[in-house]
Amino acid sequence: VTLLERRPPGLSNLTRSLAENDGWRSSRLFPVSSLRSDRERENRATSILLSVMTQVPEFGRRLTAAFGAPAGRLETFTEVSLPHGDTPARPDGVIRVERAGKLWTALVETKTNGNALRSEQVQTYMDIATRRGYEAVITLSNDVALEGRPLVDVRVDRRRKHKVALWHLSWAEVTHQARMLIRHEGVRNASHAWLLNELLYYLEHDNSGCHGFQNMGPDWVPVRKGIDTETLCRGDQRAIGVVESWERLIRQVCLRLGGELGRKVLPVRRSRRGTDAATRRLAADDELCDLGRLHAELRIDGTPGLLAVTADLRTGRLRTSIAVDAPEQGLPLTRIKRLIRRLDTAPADLHIETLVEGAGNGPRGTLERLRPEPGDLLPGDGAAISGFRLSLFKGMGTGRGNAESGFIRSVDDAVDRFHRSVITPLETRPTRRGRPRPTEGSETPVPAGAE
Repeated sequence: VTLLERRPPGLSNLTRSLAENDGWRSSRLFPVSSLRSDRERENRATSILLSVMTQVPEFGRRLTAAFGAPAGRLETFTEVSLPHGDTPARPDGVIRVERAGKLWTALVETKTNGNALRSEQVQTYMDIATRRGYEAVITLSNDVALEGRPLVDVRVDRRRKHKVALWHLSWAEVTHQARMLIRHEGVRNASHAWLLNELLYYLEHDNSGCHGFQNMGPDWVPVRKGIDTETLCRGDQRAIGVVESWERLIRQVCLRLGGELGRKVLPVRRSRRGTDAATRRLAADDELCDLGRLHAELRIDGTPGLLAVTADLRTGRLRTSIAVDAPEQGLPLTRIKRLIRRLDTAPADLHIETLVEGAGNGPRGTLERLRPEPGDLLPGDGAAISGFRLSLFKGMGTGRGNAESGFIRSVDDAVDRFHRSVITPLETRPTRRGRPRPTEGSETPVPAGAE
């Protein structure tokens, strides 16, 4: 108001309008400002998601196909009352697909804001689905399901001929699929893209409660203290709990990064740690107890190596790194200079380590020191260079949650910074005029109608 009172006499109506709008909130299809309770968040989030699934066929089909549903006419319902003993049961939603005169039906149970699914409630819906001949029960929450382990314990009556499938969907997966469609793969028309953008705005808003995995769990602080005092032993159930939370976090990082890049990003499963998920978790638990470290590797389509993430709980530092092969042509010093030129915009504190054939690691140094003296990376004994390892280090958040100082936020920031400042320059190759151009598959055009 003070600004408008002091405006010069010739100020136009358009300028006055723009000045007024600076503090105004844009209208949204799915408002989030009035959400007051967890129950209200669950009801609204379920209704919004199911309605967008019916209005944007590409989005609805992408989600239902993962649950084994056929392609067909999609209908969704919310808060349906179903007979169950003396008191009717009310699942949060129902998904129904009709194809060739047959119906595929799934009950949906939703949780938001970090609330946990209750096994007895899911069991009730499994029993109802079995009696009524439905095909599936879908749970939807911020939690991320672990490979080879159900999110909730549900008894299955194997004597029944009709089998009901139990599926879990994370809000992070919903966000990933919506982002992939509107930013990278495209939808049929601009109105569908606008609907998905409104859905994304809602899911990513602080009030929605649909933010994916956001808490390392109650075992995080005791395990950190056990590492500091060197009292953490192999097989400690608290350490296994932290390993499982780490696995959930990495799976969510893959979803988020893949949605932003428009490429497939998957966690790497090393065979030396075992072929099944439980064996790999035990190996990770041993590493955490013995060395105080959590480690993971991500495979990104189109990237020349694996993105490794290591959280050292003893030193409180995060390391993101990638090992790349040395160029096949040119003298050793020429290869090093070529690599440093491609990292022209990388941070000065980037660590570069020479990998030597048959001998492991060679010379190393920071990019700041190596730019004027690239020869410092040459092995002293003239050994053949097989590649280079590039690493960035940063302080690790200590809190178990997703606050600014939390561990989860620090991992997200470290991965984003490393990909943006180190991996992206490696994915480009110079043209004849010296200007970098993207490698094949690295461009991600935005479809018409998307923001």
